[in-house]
Amino acid sequence: MAFHIVLVEPEIPANTGNIARTCAATGAHLHLVRPLGFNTDDRTLKRAGLDYWHSVHVEYHDSFDEVLALYPEGRFFYASTKAQKLYSDFEYKDGDFFVFGKETKGLPETLIYANMDTCIKMPMSDNVRSLNLSNSAAIIVYEALRQNQFPGLG
Repeated sequence: MAFHIVLVEPEIPANTGNIARTCAATGAHLHLVRPLGFNTDDRTLKRAGLDYWHSVHVEYHDSFDEVLALYPEGRFFYASTKAQKLYSDFEYKDGDFFVFGKETKGLPETLIYANMDTCIKMPMSDNVRSLNLSNSAAIIVYEALRQNQFPGLG
């Protein structure tokens, strides 16, 4: 088992590449939901992921509903600045999914409000709208790993 990072319609190749590198370092699986805002052979995407792409389990999906259908037993947590609960309020289990929206708009409001009980946010000052997508993914997956005593990592 592994944690899963789901990027719904990511727009910036460097963020996706950085998240891929985090996945390589942690054993997390990466799910990319189309449409993507870049080409997967994009030089920036590859450069951000460095030479770790061969170490990343990547799945491509045509919709978020497809992800839900493929993993009906999965526990999904939705990152949003609109969430009421902090990411640190939950106990994560191996195999959990962390879902992130596109950089410019986040996740669709219908998805957020339909899943408010598993929406998570990071505390931050009012001086910024949100954290960088790749930083947010890293913070959350490392919290999940910490709670599980960093299984398989040295």
